[in-house]
Amino acid sequence: MSPMKRPRLSAVSALPDYRLALTFIDGQELTLDLERDVHAYPGLRPLLDPEVFATATLDDDGWTVEWLEPDIQIGADTLYMDALAQNAADENTRIFIEWRARTGLSLNQAAEALGISVRSISRYSNGRESVPRSLALACLGWDSLQQSTMAAEESGRYIVNRKP
Repeated sequence: MSPMKRPRLSAVSALPDYRLALTFIDGQELTLDLERDVHAYPGLRPLLDPEVFATATLDDDGWTVEWLEPDIQIGADTLYMDALAQNAADENTRIFIEWRARTGLSLNQAAEALGISVRSISRYSNGRESVPRSLALACLGWDSLQQSTMAAEESGRYIVNRKP
């Protein structure tokens, strides 16, 4: 099985209870539960109809899953990261993969943020290697630091790009 540079799908199947069976071009088969997202995001609410959800198809190149009638598309990269997080073998790996998906940081940016090599970020990002507890905690600490910085900026402790 050769690693994917960018996640791309070779097959998708709608399953009961808002789940998708996903097959990626590298042969990985993952099941993704979308129930929480379908209920949480207004743009996905048309998928609450089981008959509509069942119409999930791939675009011509496998980059997105589409529901043509309500005109909804979800990218293969998003589906991949969410499926990896849901199917992670352990909590630390789930925390790390969710952090990568949530922050949208590139490999280089994630490596710089966490103080580890790009190669390590890449190894952990595909879910095939368990993430050490210290790295999962670093992800949670990074989130906390970002929230503190944003709160401080909003409260006026820091003045950013303000001209006199």
